[in-house]
Amino acid sequence: MARVALVTGGSRGIGAAIAKHLKAEGYSVAASFAGNEEAAAAFTEETGIPTYKWSVADYDECVEGVAKVEADLGPIDILVNNAGITRDAPFHKMTREQWSEVMDTNLSGVFNMTHPLWNGMRERKFGRIINISSINGQKGQFAQANYSAAKAGDIGFTKALAQEGARAGITVNVICPGYVATDMVMAVPEKVRDSIISTIPVGRLGEPEDIARCVAFLASDDAGFVTGSTLTANGGQYMT
Repeated sequence: MARVALVTGGSRGIGAAIAKHLKAEGYSVAASFAGNEEAAAAFTEETGIPTYKWSVADYDECVEGVAKVEADLGPIDILVNNAGITRDAPFHKMTREQWSEVMDTNLSGVFNMTHPLWNGMRERKFGRIINISSINGQKGQFAQANYSAAKAGDIGFTKALAQEGARAGITVNVICPGYVATDMVMAVPEKVRDSIISTIPVGRLGEPEDIARCVAFLASDDAGFVTGSTLTANGGQYMT
């Protein structure tokens, strides 16, 4: 029986690429989304991957969403915490709301999704938690004190939880993508994109599929000895 994978923010961008790749690898995949019902419906029609609507920032919605997915597909073995938002502003202009919204989704959302699944994974002695952080959680970024703090927190969460899950057969790892050719990045002016690419040693933006392949490895049995690791996928833009 195919293992069940849940990808948050899985109907667009990097999340959609991850969900498609995991399905191609033979997993039974579900994707959650927060707002864009039209995009989610189109994704399901294209891929056959079911989508479920809830906000990862709301713990109770996550508990209910997880229960729905497991009722439909079975126990969730693999969780990809991909959902995230930005609310960029220089710190002297950043509002409390901009700070809280990003922290609630990008950091607390990882807790909210992982916590309802943890005991089940421990009981079954198997689990894969894969958190999607960011290059900016490693190096920081101007006007992203909120985003960088949350994404750095995801890395710390990963390292701590990996120590708890190891003896129960649960691996917990984090991927830090660099600049990826998503709709958001491709929408910036060409000169800005060119300036970004000039800082990437491999000479190109990442593709969503680059990150999806990283996830597929960490989800696999081949990665059973890899836990608490930070997989940096940024074309050499920032080396740790």
